[in-house]
Amino acid sequence: MKRLVIFSGAGMSAESGISTFRDSNGLWENYDIQEVATPEAWAKNPELVQRFYNERRKNIINANPNLAHRLIAELEQKFQVHVITQNIDDLHERAGSTQVLHLHGNIRLAKSSKPDAQYSQVFYPIDGSELSLEHDKCPDGYPLRPHVVWFGEAVPAYEQAIQIVQEAEIFIVIGSTLTVYPVAGLVHEIPHSCEAYYIDPQADYDRIPQQYQCLKMTASEGMKKILDHFKNKTIS
Repeated sequence: MKRLVIFSGAGMSAESGISTFRDSNGLWENYDIQEVATPEAWAKNPELVQRFYNERRKNIINANPNLAHRLIAELEQKFQVHVITQNIDDLHERAGSTQVLHLHGNIRLAKSSKPDAQYSQVFYPIDGSELSLEHDKCPDGYPLRPHVVWFGEAVPAYEQAIQIVQEAEIFIVIGSTLTVYPVAGLVHEIPHSCEAYYIDPQADYDRIPQQYQCLKMTASEGMKKILDHFKNKTIS
């Protein structure tokens, strides 16, 4: 089977009602990024950071995979599919995708908050939506923090993502602004022979190499278009 790689961003989950960071009504408008999504924020006010991610986790638990998530999962019937996502939700998995790499973490998991936690590969499933600073601690005594890559932290899964992308025969970017680095650089790692698409309402060639075909569509609209292409071998 052909190797098909999906690279999804916040627009992928927007149709499921999960706010994106940089939209006009995006999640960050009510919070200063520096106060909730950096190691310094955790050091200064862990209660605020924990509360912020508890709220986000609750919203994600109450959300459902959308049509685009489900169509991607169905592709496993005909392709060897790898999903690389910038999203910290688990909607790809809940839709049925079996090979999902989270570049920025998974909010349904927790890890130690010790100083080198950004490199930790030991994760703890979270029962429900709440993490408690007082009660939820790892064996070494540190409070558990969300398994989320904060601004200023390393992206441990990036090298693995590069390897996956470099072996892609079909590569589909969905719902990413391609402004968050280093992960936006993945679009330049595809082989010259790779069939490549960029699905986003704002898709244009200022963001993507000419090797790609831009589809100015939502995630679900774009995935339906590409699936029709796979059936009919034409796209425009």
